[in-house]
Amino acid sequence: MRKAATILMLATGATLLGACSQGGSLFNRIRPDEFAVSRQAPLVVPPDFSLAPPNPGAPRPQDVDSSKQALDALFGGPAARSTIETDALGKAGASATGIRSVVGDPKTKTVAKGGTVRDILAAPEGDGREAQASIPG
Repeated sequence: MRKAATILMLATGATLLGACSQGGSLFNRIRPDEFAVSRQAPLVVPPDFSLAPPNPGAPRPQDVDSSKQALDALFGGPAARSTIETDALGKAGASATGIRSVVGDPKTKTVAKGGTVRDILAAPEGDGREAQASIPG
């Protein structure tokens, strides 16, 4: 009994040890080539001569209100446009700068599209089975 247990333990150990190899014998393993590794050059930060020293007493750029920055990004701040962009927008019939803030103004005049658009917008939701079309005339 003792002999069978020893043989069983040796067989189990050999099986577990054999599972550790990657398809080769113990002395014929695939190893990484340490001479194939090359070193990378250290990072060098080039000097930036376009940076100007801060003015004493001027507000820091990080202290600008983030909500104002978001509004400028969304609704167009006083950013200058190039002549090509202005010409392309003019030919496309672009609206005035800052149109998003003017649209909500109660003094803004709108064009009534008529009863057809109002009927389409007021139509009940559905899958269209009960839909009917009528041609006035």
